Amino acid sequence: MEFENKILSREIQENLYSTGKTLSTAESCTGGRIAESIIAVPGASDYFKGGIICYTNEIKERLLHVDPKLIEEKTAVCEEVAVSMVKGATQALNTDFAVAATGIAGPGGGTKDIPVGTIWLACGSKDKVITCKLEEDNGRDKNLAYASFRALILLKEFLDENNPKEEKDEDRVSPIGQI
Repeated sequence: MEFENKILSREIQENLYSTGKTLSTAESCTGGRIAESIIAVPGASDYFKGGIICYTNEIKERLLHVDPKLIEEKTAVCEEVAVSMVKGATQALNTDFAVAATGIAGPGGGTKDIPVGTIWLACGSKDKVITCKLEEDNGRDKNLAYASFRALILLKEFLDENNPKEEKDEDRVSPIGQI
């Protein structure tokens, strides 16, 4: 999936570069893998401001302002926390868009209600967020690789629909060539 991630990252880059918008990440279970894919293409510093690896609830609460009551009631592995992570990242890092992941990659940590392989992905802006739930356990490494890949797909689809490319200047050249 590494090659596919680079293709998706390039498409995300073209969208963000052409519109002058910015991106951040908020990653729990993926531990920075989404950000790593985003910066794999040259010129990412033009639109990618950074990410928060919020592996613990404390960091989700303190840096991303996820409500502790939400985590207590629904756990950190739920759609609402993923949405809150996106909104928190856009605020904390002052970006137009963010992508987030929270889940249980395995091999342990799962429960009857939230088994290993359950990962919530979210992306969007402070005003609109879309989500995707992954529920298949293929082992930790594959779970993390697939979650990162699907997060990039979700982000690309969100940007295509909600941040259409603009033709700012016909002569503008991105780090990857003519857009």
